[in-house]
Amino acid sequence: MESRTALLAGATGLVGTEILKGLLADPGVAAVHTLGRRKPSIQHPKLTVHVVDFAALPPLPRADEVYLALGTTIKAAGSQAAFRAVDFEANIAVAKAALAAGVRRAGLVSAMGADPNSSVFYNRVKGELEDVLAGLGFDGLVIARPSLLVGDREALGQSIRPLEHVGFLVGKVLSPLIPRNYAPIEAKKVANTLLSTVPFAKGKQVFFSGAMQRGV
Repeated sequence: MESRTALLAGATGLVGTEILKGLLADPGVAAVHTLGRRKPSIQHPKLTVHVVDFAALPPLPRADEVYLALGTTIKAAGSQAAFRAVDFEANIAVAKAALAAGVRRAGLVSAMGADPNSSVFYNRVKGELEDVLAGLGFDGLVIARPSLLVGDREALGQSIRPLEHVGFLVGKVLSPLIPRNYAPIEAKKVANTLLSTVPFAKGKQVFFSGAMQRGV
């Protein structure tokens, strides 16, 4: 697995930042190309930054694997349509462009409740995204379905998500009583799961927080 080239969409997000750090530290990765609406704060000789419009992506450089970490909230996006444009349409656009660039393996940051038949809009979009990605023809697709994420959003210039903060505090107090799949999880552990499995992935694999907490 030497001299791999990786594509990463969403490198400025909570999990995306950790994925980027891991890729840059991996001696088996020769080059990393990030795709986003703004530049990540990290600079590195292996890193090439592409500021893009996800609705009109240019041809992507040839690569071996792609990591899809694009995501927002309905509150931040402003509407359900704007949320879907990021969480569904942008991720699918990158996946299709990555396939055209020779990518055969993909990793996705999804959500614990992802279900295309859910009555909850957020979970339904996440589930629809998973289903479409699974049908695109990647040799390997790894899906991470974390529960509430733990990380320093303020350091990334992001607004704090109250539900995540409350969930983290409750999780610390009640951790022995909370099933592992529902306990808050550090963004770095989600990133590490994808980084350790995507390069070797075959078929579709789904990881919940319990497995990611233990390490894959």
